[in-house]
Amino acid sequence: MESAGKKIKQLREARNFSIEQLAERSKTDKKFIEELESDQRVPSVAPLLKIARGLGVRLSTFLDDDPVSGAVVVRAGESQTALEFSGLGPYCVSTLEFRPLARNKKDRRMEPFIIDVQPSVPEENTFSIHEGEEFIYVLQGEIEVLYGDDRYVLGVGDSIYYDSPTPHQVQAAGDREAQILAVIYS
Repeated sequence: MESAGKKIKQLREARNFSIEQLAERSKTDKKFIEELESDQRVPSVAPLLKIARGLGVRLSTFLDDDPVSGAVVVRAGESQTALEFSGLGPYCVSTLEFRPLARNKKDRRMEPFIIDVQPSVPEENTFSIHEGEEFIYVLQGEIEVLYGDDRYVLGVGDSIYYDSPTPHQVQAAGDREAQILAVIYS
């Protein structure tokens, strides 16, 4: 699977956008786009959504290889890691490993994923803010969701649904890996 950075570069060049133009259109830092395109950085979802809007595409464009219009079935054990994201801001190492559950579904509005959440040390002011809504269901371990001024610790079988424009952060609670089912609607 191609990296998000390579797909960003392909789409940017296909539209004859300079890096500066894409940075302006997406309200994203030029250096950040350069680092993404050269695979020096792992994006978090919020800036990737901004870049998708700047390019005039959906977030799923960075995940799809060959879109299909019919049903998409993912059998147990078949979902492969498509992208790694940082859950802790645009310049951090990867802490979230996304495995898409609707990869290649054409014209979808929801993005369902199984996400492995690695333990990490959160940085201050690294909340994600973007359009849409999110639903999270904990499959393994515990996660901590910071949402606005609230903090939620969720265990196996717990879920949370929230509006994505409110500042939020998802991370493993403690020093153990967690796994979640997440559906992002944007």
